[in-house]
Amino acid sequence: MTQRPSFLQRQSALVLSIWCIVAAFGAYFCMYGFRKPFTAASYGDQNFGGIGLKTILVTSQVLGYTLSKFIGIKVISEIHPSRRAIGILVLVAISHLGLLIFGFLPAPWSAIGLFLNGLPLGMVFGLVLGSLEGRKMTEALTAGLCASFILADGVTKSVGSELLLVWKVSESWMPFVAGSMFALPLLLFVWMLAQIPPPTEEDIARRSVRAPMSSQERRAFFLRYAFGLTTLVLVYLLVTILRSMRADFAPEIWKGLGSTNEPSVFTDSEKWVALGIVLSNGLVIMIRNNRTAFHVAMGTAMAGLILVGVAVSGLRSGRLDGFPFMVLVGLGMYLPYVAVHTTIFERLIAMTRDRGNIGYLMYLADAFGYLGYVAVMLTKNYMTIDSEMLGFFTTACMGGAGVAVVLLALCWGYFATRKNREQ
Repeated sequence: MTQRPSFLQRQSALVLSIWCIVAAFGAYFCMYGFRKPFTAASYGDQNFGGIGLKTILVTSQVLGYTLSKFIGIKVISEIHPSRRAIGILVLVAISHLGLLIFGFLPAPWSAIGLFLNGLPLGMVFGLVLGSLEGRKMTEALTAGLCASFILADGVTKSVGSELLLVWKVSESWMPFVAGSMFALPLLLFVWMLAQIPPPTEEDIARRSVRAPMSSQERRAFFLRYAFGLTTLVLVYLLVTILRSMRADFAPEIWKGLGSTNEPSVFTDSEKWVALGIVLSNGLVIMIRNNRTAFHVAMGTAMAGLILVGVAVSGLRSGRLDGFPFMVLVGLGMYLPYVAVHTTIFERLIAMTRDRGNIGYLMYLADAFGYLGYVAVMLTKNYMTIDSEMLGFFTTACMGGAGVAVVLLALCWGYFATRKNREQ
């Protein structure tokens, strides 16, 4: 007996795409309400063992988040689509428990709560992304998803600042209160995600079948493209470090730029970054040939890395003020970061026709990206580059972007010389 098409399967491609974008954007945006508001607080001048309390807290959460990414290499690449929705809810519930523990424990033991908060959240992105990959509209859908973490990064900090400055919630309890505000909307968006139908036959013809991967299949895929994937992961590692520094220490960077302590400043800068990223990466759906789209995405990533250097040079020369600098340097970082999410891995699988899924490749890159950021957080206080966060950040941008340009060029050349099986 033929199964009757679902409500969404009976809708036009436009209606389905809008539903997918709203569901993915909303679900991941709400997740950020459990992850990022705590970074809006400064946590005073407390030091433990020569390390600032905020650095301890950020590092603890990122340690949990990093471990989650390594676990996700297996879990996300193997999970059945029917378990994604309940998986998201369980993971976020555990993270909220971590924020509750953070509120009760005194510093620096409160870092345990943030470790528990970060530990499950690292796998949420892969569960959301799995509902969008392998479709002819994947770039546009994933660009919408990526816009969520760009915009949510600023909005949730604004929420945290509002709770601290206006509602006078303590720094210890502000993260839990902020997360509670996003709980009900999360339920709605996760329900919407669960209604999304699998890719159509046309999607599969254009982008190939996406299937769970065994450990042997993951190993074989990596070895087949070892040099290209290794250099790309290293580029992603450097970009992740820079992007995370900009996100987690935004209040300190804005202070160094002379900005006032207005909660809206985080949202105002990120909405322009999100707009630029969605347009530049989402429009790749217009390129049907997978190999061409792959190389366009690599060029976009290279342009972003160069833009980071241009933005820092403009700030240091006095040609750029603080706000345009934060917008341009954010755009430069997110261009390669989001290109990997939306197009590079998606079209790599599509043009090679190898059995695989984006979840495996994304978590391979994310795991080492966040591991690198942990290393930076653990050593930052002992480096003598500059005692101010802005100076440390701009120096890291110039060095990291410069090395990434070289690595990306090597990666691009490797994949440009390989043949693919695209029909």
